[in-house]
Amino acid sequence: MRIIPAIDIIEGKCVRLSKGDYSTKKIYNEDPLEVAKEFEAHGIQYLHLVDLDGAKSKHIVNYKVLETIATKTNLKIDFGGGLKSDKDLKIAFESGANQITGGSIAVKDPELFTSWIEKYGNDKIILGADADNENIAISGWQEASEEKLLPFIAKYVERGIEYVICTDISKDGMLQGPAFELYDKIIQNGSKELKLIASGGISTFGELPKLAEIGCEGTIIGKAIYEGKISLKQLEKLIINDI
Repeated sequence: MRIIPAIDIIEGKCVRLSKGDYSTKKIYNEDPLEVAKEFEAHGIQYLHLVDLDGAKSKHIVNYKVLETIATKTNLKIDFGGGLKSDKDLKIAFESGANQITGGSIAVKDPELFTSWIEKYGNDKIILGADADNENIAISGWQEASEEKLLPFIAKYVERGIEYVICTDISKDGMLQGPAFELYDKIIQNGSKELKLIASGGISTFGELPKLAEIGCEGTIIGKAIYEGKISLKQLEKLIINDI
């Protein structure tokens, strides 16, 4: 299972929110590159970079942060937040993203999102399936949609999607444990090709092997690292031992 630390960006700074609520913003570092380099120094190979300004603005904003991290580290970056047009996608890839995550766009303009899968390939495009009570949320989680989680994922698996990041919004940033049952349900109902990346609520080191056992291809860890609940040393050992 891949270990994927998260850096969320507001005004160029590394922050975390609780349940996606922008009013709960807590700044952890003024310099995201410093954070990324520390991850890399501990054997981390992957990074989940989220443009929270972009998610709110409905277009890419913090691509310079992406470019800086991409050019000054060897991290493989998946980038999301505010990608709503072909132009946004071009900027993200040209700025150094290895993969991009699309959530709101997959709900609001499925034809465009599907065209990205066809154009760039399913190894480059990740479906962001962020849900509250199994209802897909969009626009930086500021807006609910009519889409239900499992049918939403199934629809895009049929269209060729392979990677899916699923965040249980009720657990995100709360340090109360991930949605084990939900992830198990998605994997049991999904195709063999589905690569599910768990996100939200990770609070202890012991939860990681459980997610691997369920069958998650990767897990995104944010606040648990920043609050010292999981150390980078622990993650380094985990990567070496390859759970």
